[in-house]
Amino acid sequence: MGRRPTRTALVTGMAAGLLTVLATGCAAEGGTSDSGASGTSGASAKATAKVAVAVRGGSVGASGSACELPVTFDIAESWKAEAVAAEEASAATGDLAELADAFVRQGPVTMACEIDAKPAGKIGFLRVWTGEPGDTDPRAVLEKFVAAEQEASGAKYRTFTTDDVTGAEVEYITTSKLMEESKKERALAVSTAAGPVVLHLGGLDTTEHEAMLPAYELARSTLHPTAA
Repeated sequence: MGRRPTRTALVTGMAAGLLTVLATGCAAEGGTSDSGASGTSGASAKATAKVAVAVRGGSVGASGSACELPVTFDIAESWKAEAVAAEEASAATGDLAELADAFVRQGPVTMACEIDAKPAGKIGFLRVWTGEPGDTDPRAVLEKFVAAEQEASGAKYRTFTTDDVTGAEVEYITTSKLMEESKKERALAVSTAAGPVVLHLGGLDTTEHEAMLPAYELARSTLHPTAA
C-alpha cells in the first residue's frame, strides 16, 4: 500500500524530545466480551456504550487522503492526520538510527499515520500501525504489540465487531519511570489482505487519554477495509 512521505521532519527532529514522546501511549476500547490468556481478563461491551462518539471532521485511508492505509475510518473534527515516512528511520545513522527505529516500529507493526489532537485542544495522537501480509490473527498481533511496550501491565483483551470488521482490542496500563507516573492505554487490531492494522490511542496522561476516547470511538465504529 503506498504511503505519502509527508513527515520529512520525523527523524531530524526526534533526538531532543524522543524519550518524552515515547512516554505517551496507545490502546483501545469497547466490544463484545472475550476471555483473556496469560494474566489477561475479559471486559464488557457496556464500557463502549458509555463513550460518546466525536463529531466527524473527515476520513483517512482511501487513495488521495492524508494517509493511504489498508483501512479507512473517520477522524474527529479538527484533528490533523499526517502520513509517517518510516523509511526515514532506516536511513538515519548512529545513535539516532536506533532511537528513530524504536519510535516507528513496535512489535510486528510499523507506524504509518499520526492523527494529532492538538488542533482540537487535546494533547495526544491516534496512531495507525501496519504490518506485513501473513499475520492474520488480530489478537496475536495485539499481544505482540503490547509485549513490545515497556512497562505495560494489566492488559485486558476483548473482541469487537462493527459491520464487516472483526478484530481484537486491549486496554492496559503503562508506567513511565522517566515521568514517574502511570496512565491508561488502548489499542485495537484488525486483519486485512494487505496485513494487520493497529490503531493506537495515546495521550499525555490518563485525563487526556479519556478526553480523546470519543475520537477513538468514532474511528473504531467507522472502520472498514480500504476498497480495492
